[in-house]
Amino acid sequence: MNHLVPMPVVMPLLGAALTLMLAGRPRAQRWVSLTVLTATVVVSALLLVRSTVDGPLVVEVGGWVAPLGIVLVADQLAALMLVVSATVTLCVLVYSIGQGMADGDEETPLSVYHPTYLVLTAGVCNAFLSGDLFNLYVGFEILLVASYVLLTLGSTETRIRAGTTYVVVSLLSSLIFLVAIGLVYSATGTLNLAQLVGRLDALPDDLRLVLQGMLLLAFGIKAAVFPLSAWLPDSYPTAPAPVTAVFAGLLTKVGVYATIRTETLLFPGGRTADLLLWVAGLTMLVGILGAVAQSDIKRLLSFTLISHIGYMLFGVGLTTSLGLAAAIFYVVHHITIQTTLFLAAGLVERRGGSTALDRLGGLARLSPLLAVLFFVPALNLAGIPPFSGFLGKLGLVQAGVDDGGPLAWALVAAGLVTSLLTLYAIARVWNLAFWRAPHPDMPTPEGAPARGADDADRAHGDPAGPPGVLLPRLMIASTAALVVFGLALTVVAGPLFDISTDAADDLLRRTPYVEAVYPEGTP
Repeated sequence: MNHLVPMPVVMPLLGAALTLMLAGRPRAQRWVSLTVLTATVVVSALLLVRSTVDGPLVVEVGGWVAPLGIVLVADQLAALMLVVSATVTLCVLVYSIGQGMADGDEETPLSVYHPTYLVLTAGVCNAFLSGDLFNLYVGFEILLVASYVLLTLGSTETRIRAGTTYVVVSLLSSLIFLVAIGLVYSATGTLNLAQLVGRLDALPDDLRLVLQGMLLLAFGIKAAVFPLSAWLPDSYPTAPAPVTAVFAGLLTKVGVYATIRTETLLFPGGRTADLLLWVAGLTMLVGILGAVAQSDIKRLLSFTLISHIGYMLFGVGLTTSLGLAAAIFYVVHHITIQTTLFLAAGLVERRGGSTALDRLGGLARLSPLLAVLFFVPALNLAGIPPFSGFLGKLGLVQAGVDDGGPLAWALVAAGLVTSLLTLYAIARVWNLAFWRAPHPDMPTPEGAPARGADDADRAHGDPAGPPGVLLPRLMIASTAALVVFGLALTVVAGPLFDISTDAADDLLRRTPYVEAVYPEGTP
């Protein structure tokens, strides 16, 4: 199935071209986008199955032999990321279609939305499959250019201001990454990841440390780790709900993926392990303290996003098979749950008219279905048993205890404190937005008092909300699908953790990746 490896990149790019030609025909654009992303999910699942059975799948693009040509590699880690990201982007697309139809924009939508969204998907998939540093850079740039457009949709003053900050920070991280690529090529004469394994090992330790540090700095900005994360809470919440959701779920995780890939494949030995552990602990604690201080749901979720990046770095910094496996498992969990919560926040804003906690109330009575769609992933994010969030954190705690070092124990404590504070932040949202009496300024059916809205719900047979503030069915269905997907991660946690463990073992051994790219030996 090697011929399927480029398809998660090629199909969205072809779909983007087709939807651009179909500008002015929104129904055709929607069907093309849905078909392309559904096919991407199916192909990604096939790649995961085959990479699990046969090992890494490799394609030399254009027939150019590595290292001269571009190599795409679908090992278990890359294929797993493809499956989760493709599933998430498909659900978010359905959500955005439902939102457009409900707002009356389905006949006159922005013609660039679907092409840009598919280009973003192609960039994410290319980054996961990249077999050389420069193509990884290209993947980052594709998704970032698309994200610039999506972030500023509507051209409001707030979005333009936030988009400007996002662009500047992204360009800075890209510049650092590009300089690091130039230095790596100057020192080794190649950018192919499999070939770099031997050549970087032969470099002086100090030079390797400089190269490693520059790559970590670039990826740290993209992953929004502390203290490089100040840009995120001011950028993400300003975008439309579907855009914020896909950004929160995927873009920072591409930076985490790049960190995992380079730290294990190119720079084994853990020379920066202590630094990663320190950064992980600070990211967890500072991020969650920021979340606790917020009075807006979107900003609160943005800070929890930063905080939980620390859990993933914790696993990477331990440099053990269990730690890395738990980190991979947690990435899969967090992509799903964080996206779901931002979609639920979009529903809250639609039903309540705001995401500010001081302007919300009574949502559990007004819209019981919305309450469930928020409550379940919120518990999962907080790590309540038996959800996948708890299982991922349990794996990280066990890995930290097995390490036994004082810094590892400190990270275990930081992780437990962060989990408790996450639960506190989520409980605060639940109490203020869902449980207390409805705020008098909240939208109500035909001017009726907010306290009677639940009666209108029952009268019209729609648990999602009363007339005038109904939650569109497609938006509800896509959010519910991701909630179910998040629950499914708990049901299949055993096999998923086995895949994560196999991927971690292959990463730490390095030879499966290298031998797949160079079966006759590295040149």
